[in-house]
Amino acid sequence: MAIRELLEDELKAPSIGTTDCFSWHATSVGIAALWTAGQAPTPPPYDNALKEGLQVGLDLSREEREFHQVSQGLVLVFHS
Repeated sequence: MAIRELLEDELKAPSIGTTDCFSWHATSVGIAALWTAGQAPTPPPYDNALKEGLQVGLDLSREEREFHQVSQGLVLVFHS
């Protein structure tokens, strides 16, 4: 199964927290931050995610990062 398909499926589960711009999810590929604040900015808002992640107890500053566009919207994924 492709990462995009995994994310789409796993984003249906309840979030582990929400912040001003993101809904946070623990997935099998890493921590996923689903953009929820309207039209997603370009480039992907990693700096916003790092700041808001701290609000839900997640220090993502040392994690690898990538982004995916899924049916639910823009998802930033943080993983080791």
